[in-house]
Amino acid sequence: MGMDATHERVDASRAAFVVHSLHERHETLATVESLTGGALANSIVEIAGVSGIYRGGLVVYATELKSELAGVPEDLLAERGPVDPDVAAALAEGGRRRCRADWGLATTGVAGPEPQDGKPVGLVYVAAAGSEGTTVRRLDLDGGRDHIRSAAVIEALRLLADRIAAASGGPEAADPTVTGPLDAADPAGAGRR
Repeated sequence: MGMDATHERVDASRAAFVVHSLHERHETLATVESLTGGALANSIVEIAGVSGIYRGGLVVYATELKSELAGVPEDLLAERGPVDPDVAAALAEGGRRRCRADWGLATTGVAGPEPQDGKPVGLVYVAAAGSEGTTVRRLDLDGGRDHIRSAAVIEALRLLADRIAAASGGPEAADPTVTGPLDAADPAGAGRR
């Protein structure tokens, strides 16, 4: 489809790490997706044993559903639009809360082909919310719509893998797909809340 074999393999490897790590930690996960439209949830539920950790997810493509279903403040959406780091954080936090999960993982951005509300194609925010707070990463992705969406899934899983590894006491723990130190200066990162 839109993913090449390398993306599928890395995606599955990262998703497997997340599922197995959460299973070992007896923790649960919820997802809230905008631009990925369910692809993030799909990558997670493809992994055997997921029923013990995955609570569920929301696909909130329409802006008003981000507020109505995921609990993003209406004034935040009105002021900044749906593609914003604080909106990404609110999506992850809202999904975590609404699904009663230990972790919330969210995606929002512009996959194209046209810019949206003055935001360029390829601008994506991924967020992971847990008991220790919320981390948001900004991504500036190149390529077509399918590539941007699949890269957003991979980067959301990378963010959650990083957070789980940090919570477990090690920068990379057992995830062979983590490519850098956790709290290194990340030009795409918007930091922690």
